[in-house]
Amino acid sequence: MVAKFKARHGSGVREASTYLGQNFMIVEPSITNDVLQILRDEEQFDYCVDITAVHYPSREKHFELIWILYSFPRNQRIRVKTMIADGERFPSSVSIWPTANWLEREVYDMFGIQFDGHPDLKRILLPDGWKGHPLRKDYGIIQQDQEWVQINLGIESGQ
Repeated sequence: MVAKFKARHGSGVREASTYLGQNFMIVEPSITNDVLQILRDEEQFDYCVDITAVHYPSREKHFELIWILYSFPRNQRIRVKTMIADGERFPSSVSIWPTANWLEREVYDMFGIQFDGHPDLKRILLPDGWKGHPLRKDYGIIQQDQEWVQINLGIESGQ
């Protein structure tokens, strides 16, 4: 499978390996949705288990976006990873897996990553007026939106 992707996309497939029994590929952002589409259509990865991100503020490209996919026919998982810069928008994968809708909303809510073409990109866990994105490493561990708490709950933040 990796050979097929490398034949199609060359150096766009930066790495493919297995770590602790988990298969993963690191791909360039420009080919990510094509790789995801091929994994679904040709390699039978028919279930998008999760989409998440990791924030690395010291890297040039601050975010690692990760899709965790599962193939029922193969009984296999694969992770597809790509790196994007802070503020960089990324194409939505909702057209590939409808379940990506809520998963991308969670990534947006927690990390602030925007997905172009998403049908309704808005917060899913936090209230609409919440400031900041709590899973970013630059979001203080005890930080809360004190203004939101005061306005909406009428109390002082407990932090």
